[in-house]
Amino acid sequence: MTWQYNPRVAIVRGLRTPFAKAGTTYAKLDALELGKIVVSELLQRSEIEPREVNEVIYGTVIPSVKAANIAREIVLGTGLPRTIPGFTVSRACASSNTALTSGADMISRGYADTVVVGGAESLSTVPILFSRRFAEILVAASKQKTMAGKLGRFRKLRPKDLAPDTPALAESVTGLTMGESCEIMAKENGVTRDAQDRFALQSHQRAASAIAQGWFNDEVMSFPIPPDYESVAETDNLVRADTTLDALSQLRPVFDRNFGTITAGNASGLTDGASAILLMSEDKAKALGIKPIGFLKSYAYAALDPFDQLLQGPAFAIPIALDRAKLTLKDVDVVEMHEAFAAQVLSNIAWLGSKAIAETKLGRSEPVGELDPEAINPTGGSIAIGHPFGATGARIITSVCNHLQRTGKQYGLISVCAAGGQGSAVVVERE
Repeated sequence: MTWQYNPRVAIVRGLRTPFAKAGTTYAKLDALELGKIVVSELLQRSEIEPREVNEVIYGTVIPSVKAANIAREIVLGTGLPRTIPGFTVSRACASSNTALTSGADMISRGYADTVVVGGAESLSTVPILFSRRFAEILVAASKQKTMAGKLGRFRKLRPKDLAPDTPALAESVTGLTMGESCEIMAKENGVTRDAQDRFALQSHQRAASAIAQGWFNDEVMSFPIPPDYESVAETDNLVRADTTLDALSQLRPVFDRNFGTITAGNASGLTDGASAILLMSEDKAKALGIKPIGFLKSYAYAALDPFDQLLQGPAFAIPIALDRAKLTLKDVDVVEMHEAFAAQVLSNIAWLGSKAIAETKLGRSEPVGELDPEAINPTGGSIAIGHPFGATGARIITSVCNHLQRTGKQYGLISVCAAGGQGSAVVVERE
């Protein structure tokens, strides 16, 4: 290929596995297996020669201790030429957003013209580690040359040393889980339980409608599930078409059992799944006769103090991305906000429309803009569809691009909150 500056990055096609509740459909598959399945299918559907790919960039949040660089492992496990490099990114729930913008930067600088990006997560196969004390004894025992010496080391074990060391759910700085932090946000922003449940109901109804109308047909693959291939993954299994406001209102709070408003019904669940997107320079897509589903117009990442309101990162990233795109919120036709929690989405909407927040936190003289909760996430969101941490961003970007194609509208805005007080925003356009 000839290296040149390519300012326009084409989103050629996106694909994902059906998303599944952890411990169900993909209980025996890890993130790498899911990633290999979706990348292989994406390349087949795109009908490009594998040798055209210059790089694979993939995101995951809980990496395998045996295959830490999932991107390179996908190259080696999918039939792609083994000369293609790959690297892994992690920005919590915005990991596949970061994979996409990293690939776009390579293309826009002329360092690549075809990049596969995406992300995967398996909450069913989270690695469970030994305690540090148990690990130290195992190492010490392995150095002993006699069985008596090895047993001598193991005699030092105590029952407490056998307790597993699971991945942390709480923020390392605040000591609070995302749900606990979001409870604080709901209270401080005046987000009621009823508003959260209504938003969750909307998510399920819209996702169910999108599935029924076949809107996900081009972006969700079906496949026989290894290792026995006796059953087939066909659709997201967390969507509840029959849920009601009354049913949601009966659920008990999870994080603050006495005074809380966040339940399993108005929050995203633990989910397995994988997604992938094929990026190209505009010139490369034209040369191959490919019509992209969208183009990347701008992006931004931002962060705030986790002790403030942990999941308000999108409110900081969105205005930056809009400014870079030379657009306002009124110019955007489709808005998708990742639904970690209904309270998180509603809190970010409140901040975007607040003049006080604009002046005191965003350094702006005017609010970013008003958003109607009923106007966002037209095909449902993470509350209904699910949230495999590393895969969600690419899932949303693909859905927005396809929705723009379907409706003939021009601009889409995607935002994702992430651990550590971070936020991601991406602006895409139809043509």
